Amino acid sequence: MEYDALRRGVAEFIGAFTLIFVGVGSIMFIQSNLLVGVAFAHGLAIAIMVSAVGHVSGGHFNPAVTLGFVVTRRIEPVLAVVYWIAQFGGAIFAALALRWLFPSEVNLDQGVPVVNETISVGAGLAIETLLTFFLVWVVFATAVDPGGTFKSIAGLAIGLTITIGILATGPLTGAAMNPARAFGPELVQNIWDDFWIYFVGPAIGASLAALAYDWLYLRADRLPVVGTEESGLDEPRPGETALT
Repeated sequence: MEYDALRRGVAEFIGAFTLIFVGVGSIMFIQSNLLVGVAFAHGLAIAIMVSAVGHVSGGHFNPAVTLGFVVTRRIEPVLAVVYWIAQFGGAIFAALALRWLFPSEVNLDQGVPVVNETISVGAGLAIETLLTFFLVWVVFATAVDPGGTFKSIAGLAIGLTITIGILATGPLTGAAMNPARAFGPELVQNIWDDFWIYFVGPAIGASLAALAYDWLYLRADRLPVVGTEESGLDEPRPGETALT
């Protein structure tokens, strides 16, 4: 059991390291007006790592996602602590690696998510809460739900959720959606502006999304597939339109 936890923890460490190293690294060398590049760097990092080791650890790479599993009792508390240590550890080591490898003239402070002065702290908190809700909702719908699409597109769906979050609100809060994504660069660069938002917002959003999806779709009787007679919705199932 301890060995299994170690192996899962290593997968979480590498996934979190990849997210911060690639995500923050992209911010350093992509023009500020090319938000799409930064968004896809973060999203692709997660999509690839979830696809690579999702079968090992579930591909959380995010303390908020793990919290969603805790509140719905889908992970043992001891294993959740292992995940949190691995995720925060991966984020810290990635930020340290960036500081060591990047040229001294590069300003890594840009990789620290902060609330833009054009919005209020309350708005920043709401944004991080809402974005994390979207993320964890998609995680549960694709990777947790037995009727989801984990084996085919879960990694892509989760990664693209991060991408659209950054595209929508990246300039406002950094669209972290992940306490580890914020904490690693914050610690290494010693920048703590509104740091609590990146813990409280994701915690609330993740808990609400996990509990809502679990209660609506996983604890109750499963809904019949849309298009079947039992569903009451006379719609073609995926692929059937191509046969007509």
